[in-house]
Amino acid sequence: MLPKRVHRVRRKLVSGKCRWHFYAWRGGPKFWEDDRCEPTDADFHIAFADAVKRPRPEHLMTPQMVDDFLSSAAMPKGERSRSDLQKWALRFADHFKDAPAIIFEDKGSRGELNKWRAQWQHSPKQHDAAGTHAVRVLNWAVEEGRLSEHYCHKLRRIYEVDRSEVVWTSADRDAINALAPDWVQRILCVACETGLRPGDLIKLTRRAVEQTPEGRRLRVKTNKRARLAHIPITPALGKIIDATPRDRLLILTNASGGQLTEHRASEGLRQWRDKAALSRDLRLQDCRGTAATRLLDAGLSLSQIANHMGWSIRNAANVIEHYARVSPDETDAVLVKLAQAKGGAT
Repeated sequence: MLPKRVHRVRRKLVSGKCRWHFYAWRGGPKFWEDDRCEPTDADFHIAFADAVKRPRPEHLMTPQMVDDFLSSAAMPKGERSRSDLQKWALRFADHFKDAPAIIFEDKGSRGELNKWRAQWQHSPKQHDAAGTHAVRVLNWAVEEGRLSEHYCHKLRRIYEVDRSEVVWTSADRDAINALAPDWVQRILCVACETGLRPGDLIKLTRRAVEQTPEGRRLRVKTNKRARLAHIPITPALGKIIDATPRDRLLILTNASGGQLTEHRASEGLRQWRDKAALSRDLRLQDCRGTAATRLLDAGLSLSQIANHMGWSIRNAANVIEHYARVSPDETDAVLVKLAQAKGGAT
């Protein structure tokens, strides 16, 4: 028999099976999931006892809600993401330090949250980040039963950015290669030939190389979407791989031959970009536009490129077209292939 006050909900899984979710009370925190409607495990009753000790929403203060979130499994794994989320969540907690969490169940809380983030209106990116991370905490609180609902969904964003026309041209790459050390040149080349994000670039190893009937390719499981990407190894990329010392597993390393971090890879390229007097708009992430062109030229379809980059087909086509037009050494063949790809895209 279930303890008094326990609220259970049956949910159907994609597989067709049903699973029961147990809450300490209706609207309270979820403390258990099971295939059975009446679990008999001792751990079930221990988890229930722990859940009923948690403060009810009317007694739960916002700083405590934030602290609970920061120590929960909902925190992202990436160091940079964790750091950013913690920074904004603590600012959110400090501003609402005297407010019980239950205020966010009231419609007026949306206006209060907007007033708080308005102090960063001078920096649209920070303004939007404040709202995004606060809402993430509130969503978690609803999921965990700390709040029954909140009214801060889909806050208006003021930061807009379109970097589709920011690409590394062949002239930019030549300028870097004329000055930068080998480890920086290798980063730029691999980024421009693969389109991988910095987090995937720094983990690239020889094990990712596969033989195909027509040559070689990289088989990479991307960090952001956990998808498998199959990337043709172009002649330029092949030279980088073949020049990697046989006793080294990583294809890209820092100046000392050690493990790169995302920050060091991006910062290293930025430093030599400035020394080469190139546009300050150029970043490591902007190599993806160059890579899209390379992949089209290597035989990938427009839809494959869009899927690999995480773009829409229209955006992928626009980026490739822009790159081909601003790079004088690109032949008309790229634009011809693009026209053919557009015609075959669905």
